[in-house]
Amino acid sequence: MENLKLWQQSPQHWCITGKEQSNLWQSMTLQESVNLDALTKYLKHLEDKYIEIKRIMLKKYVPVQRKADLDEEMIVTLKRRDLAENMNKELQFRHQRLQIISNALTSWVKSDMSSSFQDLVEEIQKTKSLHGDQGIVEELLEDDPGKAKEAEILLGYIERFNELMSLGEYEKAACFAARSPRRILQNIGTVNKFKAVGKIRGKPFPLLLFFEAIFSTSHACRRPIDAELTLEGIKCGLSEKRLDLVINWVTQERLTFSEEVGDVICDYGEQDTYNKAKCLALAQMIYSECGLHKKALLCLCKQGQIHGAMEYIQQFKDFTYDDLMQLIKLCPHTELIQCLTREWNGKPPSLSFGLAILQLFSIDMKTVGIKLLQEISKGGKGIIEHLMINDPFCAFENWQEVANICLQNGFDKLSRDITSVLRSQAGVTEISEEDNTVNLMEHVFW
Repeated sequence: MENLKLWQQSPQHWCITGKEQSNLWQSMTLQESVNLDALTKYLKHLEDKYIEIKRIMLKKYVPVQRKADLDEEMIVTLKRRDLAENMNKELQFRHQRLQIISNALTSWVKSDMSSSFQDLVEEIQKTKSLHGDQGIVEELLEDDPGKAKEAEILLGYIERFNELMSLGEYEKAACFAARSPRRILQNIGTVNKFKAVGKIRGKPFPLLLFFEAIFSTSHACRRPIDAELTLEGIKCGLSEKRLDLVINWVTQERLTFSEEVGDVICDYGEQDTYNKAKCLALAQMIYSECGLHKKALLCLCKQGQIHGAMEYIQQFKDFTYDDLMQLIKLCPHTELIQCLTREWNGKPPSLSFGLAILQLFSIDMKTVGIKLLQEISKGGKGIIEHLMINDPFCAFENWQEVANICLQNGFDKLSRDITSVLRSQAGVTEISEEDNTVNLMEHVFW
């Protein structure tokens, strides 16, 4: 106990962790743990261990100042690298330029030299193509350093793109093409390269990756994606059944729409009946933007937006009578025909009810015609009389045909009402074929 007391009164401060304390009790007996010599020996062991840890730390860690020195050295090294890369690119460009001129000169020497060397260079500018852009060769031969530098950059982009394609890095190649300067890689030539790859099992369709990349970056460019690429992209998206992508492209991105794009989306809607309404809405938007009002109106009617269609007709006012007759032939909705053959917002009917009935029965749309006749027959004689009086298009003979159609299809009362209205008109008298006593020319001689 005296030894323990002496150890506790030592001027040095000791700190023993829980693990070391455990090790201490495991390596010492109870008697040794209160023995000053044993404890001194263990202290020496801990001091040696501390020195060893300190030596290891000096090897594993460096001062903060050393890190700052290394950062500065790295900056200097990166600058040297950038200078070397720029010099390398400049030398590559000069080599390419000299190679083109050398090949031209070799060809000129081997020829009969009937034309001047300058003419041959101009011929190269017209015929030689690098990835479908002949302008690059022309700029390689320019003396303007600015244009030459730009041509060098474009060539570098093309080479890097081809390298990525050859390595099978199609996603990177697609993003690289989307960021290409002057949209040098956004053309049908690039589309054909991705088409040639085809589909890869277990991986995204490379062509779809390309269109996703260029459409998503369309807002960053001054001009929208051209009509040809827009059409190819929409076709690609629909072929992969990615209507969600197509909807986003049409509504959010800067594309160039055309009639063909609207037609493609409409055709897809006819096949995918579940999404037909969405396709019609997209197509209607495209047709309206292209000024194709007849097709836009048809899309509205096929969606069942009859009131919207009527407002559209009133807004543009360039639909002819024949256009509207063609509309009910393509979209024979009962509600649409009723709206077209009645007053709308205080304006006269756009179509003749009588002629519409005759049209429907003539094109084998008898069912729709009968529905219209049923609706009219519910209103009584007053409704049919109002229609007939305010119909400037349907002649007497046409209404007589309508009456006959009504009679043939079981609408006897409606047929009699039409006939009665016809008889009540001034100067109109029905003459029986069996009445031979009537002299049609009698009024001329009196």
